[in-house]
Amino acid sequence: MQGLKKFMFFLGVLVFLGAGAYFLTNYYSWIFSKSVDGQIFQVERVTQPAMIVGASVAPAAMFSFAIAIRGKDGKIYTASSEDRQWAVAQKGLCVEAKFYPYPPWDLDKAGTYANARLISLKDCPPGLPALPEAPVTPATVEQPAAPQAAPAPNVQ
Repeated sequence: MQGLKKFMFFLGVLVFLGAGAYFLTNYYSWIFSKSVDGQIFQVERVTQPAMIVGASVAPAAMFSFAIAIRGKDGKIYTASSEDRQWAVAQKGLCVEAKFYPYPPWDLDKAGTYANARLISLKDCPPGLPALPEAPVTPATVEQPAAPQAAPAPNVQ
């Protein structure tokens, strides 16, 4: 009888550890998700709609976004997302979002976030520091118009 109790105990421990490992591997991102409250620093569509027209692209790729949010702690959190709600989000608005981390055994992406979900979008409270403007690049600087040459005389 004593041996049967030991066997049942070890069997119970193995089942418990197996169930724990199953839930950890399948629900890692959900278990360790992070709530981020802050201001949208940048939100960009990864695949431009003009590139999609005429191509056979998965619907998820049509709504693929890169998101950067400055949290209330001053840190900037980044994630990728395929959530269509990010299409209406604009730089400077405040947001509550949920970021889901890649599991550590996904070595290429470990330590980064994916599937950022937009929970709520709201106006920012007064007194929040303004976001810095985008850096000036040669493509964004207006160039002065080249001088126009005088029209050539009409010689007959």
